[in-house]
Amino acid sequence: MRTIPMLLLLFFVTIPALAITSRSPSDRKFDAKGVKLHYFVEGEGEPVILIHGLYSSARINWQMPGIVSLLSKKYQVIALDLPGHGESDKPANEEVYGLEMVEDVMRLLDHLKIQKAHIVGYSMGGMIAVKFMTRHQDRVLSCVVSGMGWLREGSALQKMWERMQGRGFGSTPPACARSLGNLAVTEAELKRIRVPVVVIVGDRDPVKRLYVDPLQSVRRDWGVIEIEDAGHLNCIVKTQFKEEIAEWLDKQANR
Repeated sequence: MRTIPMLLLLFFVTIPALAITSRSPSDRKFDAKGVKLHYFVEGEGEPVILIHGLYSSARINWQMPGIVSLLSKKYQVIALDLPGHGESDKPANEEVYGLEMVEDVMRLLDHLKIQKAHIVGYSMGGMIAVKFMTRHQDRVLSCVVSGMGWLREGSALQKMWERMQGRGFGSTPPACARSLGNLAVTEAELKRIRVPVVVIVGDRDPVKRLYVDPLQSVRRDWGVIEIEDAGHLNCIVKTQFKEEIAEWLDKQANR
């Protein structure tokens, strides 16, 4: 199907030629059920966990566009490389992806002895953030679902991810993309989320129609902010994008 690679392209929030390889004292690794995951910490204050998109990394998705620099002025910013990405291990077996990536966020919180954090996810990271809230919302202060909406359980989009074939992309094994169907949530699960949530999406991003519009039909209380003149790939580099995240966090901090 021609639509499958087109939909997959929506999640390419990566610029391989600009990848950052330098390390700093803030770079760390921890053991997530036998998988070594890389993360870095910048700033002080209420903790904010940043979850990147498919085929991206913490540096490309969050550091390079200046989002870490802005948020770390007021918050303790923690950005991790999910398995199969960035400087983390890249196992080929599908068991370490899907729901295990959701649990990796919990493992990172436990590793850092953080009881609650603001969660910010982009694209695949947004899928993980929503699924995380259905399983561990007691660990969430607030959530920013960006470049994503609702991956509905039983939907054609879920089935599309489950049937994803190919060789992967870059150094990310194909098992990662195939596992994303496991991040789908039911309407009942979506309705049970009680933490404050905002959705941020580019005004030209096809994700709006595919994922955000269905979400709004169920969670009208979740505000949707559209980033002007932004598609899926360039949304993260828009000044408005990082400013909207910062403004949301400032409203939620110390509630």
